[in-house]
Amino acid sequence: MKGLVGYAGYLPRYRLAGTDIGVRRGDRVVAAFDEDSTTMAVAAAAKLRKAHTANALYFASSTPAYADKTNATAMHAALGLPLDALAVDLCGSGRSGFAAILAAASTGGIAASADIRVGRPGSADEKLGGDGAAALLFGDDEAVIAEVLAVASLTAEFLDRWRATTSVTGEQWEERFGAERYAELIRGCVERVLDTAGLAGVDHVALSCPNSGVIKRATTLVKGDKSVVTSPIGFSGACDAALALCSVLDTAEAGETVLVLSAVDGCDAMLLRTTGALVAARQPHPVSVQRANGLPVSYLTYLSWRGLVELEPPRRPEPDRPSGPAADRSASWKYGLCGSRCDACGFIHLPPVRVCKHCGATDQMSGVPVAGLRGVVATYTVDHLAYSPSPPVVQAVIDVAGGGRFTCEVADAEPDRIGVGSPVEFSFRRLFTAGGVHNYFWKARLDGRSHGE
Repeated sequence: MKGLVGYAGYLPRYRLAGTDIGVRRGDRVVAAFDEDSTTMAVAAAAKLRKAHTANALYFASSTPAYADKTNATAMHAALGLPLDALAVDLCGSGRSGFAAILAAASTGGIAASADIRVGRPGSADEKLGGDGAAALLFGDDEAVIAEVLAVASLTAEFLDRWRATTSVTGEQWEERFGAERYAELIRGCVERVLDTAGLAGVDHVALSCPNSGVIKRATTLVKGDKSVVTSPIGFSGACDAALALCSVLDTAEAGETVLVLSAVDGCDAMLLRTTGALVAARQPHPVSVQRANGLPVSYLTYLSWRGLVELEPPRRPEPDRPSGPAADRSASWKYGLCGSRCDACGFIHLPPVRVCKHCGATDQMSGVPVAGLRGVVATYTVDHLAYSPSPPVVQAVIDVAGGGRFTCEVADAEPDRIGVGSPVEFSFRRLFTAGGVHNYFWKARLDGRSHGE
């Protein structure tokens, strides 16, 4: 198998107070109204070094933005992957996330996973779930941060949790039933993977399971000499195991063993050993730092974002459904945020054009990727009347580092915090959904604000 060469986790900024959902301590991580599993997976994968060179993208989610359309293709476009790079979905359950990891480890490429976990008001899913994303890059053409030592899988059919394809929220039996079945599977899978690797124990365990009874007993079910880690945001669906692994890699040292266990409809295991390259390749914003701080969102607003209550809509016409041909014509800008630079005079155009506005040269342009750059706010406006599920809408003119200027919306906006000169980065988001079509584009975001800084 290929080695792990990069990792990144992404936690959205918003937090639902524990007092609103019956949780004694802490809060719940929730995605914004303009985020979905596709945009969050892009946010995670974009942090990977050399992500744009990946030969394949395997995207896993139990809450895909589209059915009967490949969601990974929008990610492929947003990340600027090569035309011949495979991009496929693996959707259905938390086990799909581990399937993506196995696929990427086998062929090389990115295993990206993301989920928005929705539970009925007052339910265990609402209290114990969390929204997030993770991305793992496998390959053998650069410094490997962890080697794959062994894998093992056990499969069993039993009804612990489920969700109908027509339902937004899921169901589950009382936790003790599934906990007993999972305990047996976890012990058996651990024994198999350790026997294959010829080891008696491991330093770290990253454990994922939708059954809260298993999570409560984690340290008694499996032993890690240094740590047993579960997802820092509660069960996060398809990205749960990968997020737990990201948390371990944020602190693990060179030469340590990490056992990833995903107990969902069976049990899957991957045993890794870290290398000396890990410390220099850690993600710049650890999962714990992203988890620490966030923006509060009211419970009623959160419920409206998830479609569980219907608030009075803005008294403005709803947007029209986006046009497929129009989106195709501007795909490099719309999805990849790629402008153009005039080869004759060097003037940068955002969005791209064929005729230079500065010198008039025609069809003498080179692409300029902007998504990974930074910028500053040149001017902005706060609009309380524009159509939005979460007003007000903040629009800003952004001066991009290296040249170029364009207007875009500000994500996770805090009107009282933004000002002329505020540094920003760019985030792939959903502008709106109309007629069942998601209108994706990039928004500006106050630089570093999603990382608890």
